[in-house]
Amino acid sequence: MVFLPPFSNNIIKEYIDLELQTQIAGFDLTICDIMKLSNGGEIDFDNSSRKIPDHESIEPINNRWKLKPGGYIVKYNEIVEVPLDAVAIVLPRSSLMRTGGTLCSAIWDPGYKGRGIGLMITYAEITFHKNARIAQIMFIKTQKKTNKGYSGTYQNER
Repeated sequence: MVFLPPFSNNIIKEYIDLELQTQIAGFDLTICDIMKLSNGGEIDFDNSSRKIPDHESIEPINNRWKLKPGGYIVKYNEIVEVPLDAVAIVLPRSSLMRTGGTLCSAIWDPGYKGRGIGLMITYAEITFHKNARIAQIMFIKTQKKTNKGYSGTYQNER
């Protein structure tokens, strides 16, 4: 398994602090927005009935979100461009887990470009500051480069 440095070929853009966010095994992602889900969703086999719930932004007070236990969508500040010869994986930072929260994510496919999101789950009341570092993204080189990258609904999101 080969890990790629996050700055080869401009993989990450619109970061806040290159030195602080660059880690040994990846790159820290920061909070741009926190949203609650409403109206329910629907998932099927071929996406013909797929329905994504509404995401309603929660306004921060004094650049802070004080969240009760529950599930939230987090939008990251950083724009990521996954190379055609890699996949990306996002995991929670240990400080998020130590405060009673975690983060769920999916594989970020080769060729995905956008300001991604994660599902943050809090098990305790937690206060998050604007731009808090909550996740770490790492890039893993695939065995071969694809000619056609991700072209799904979420390409170039946000």
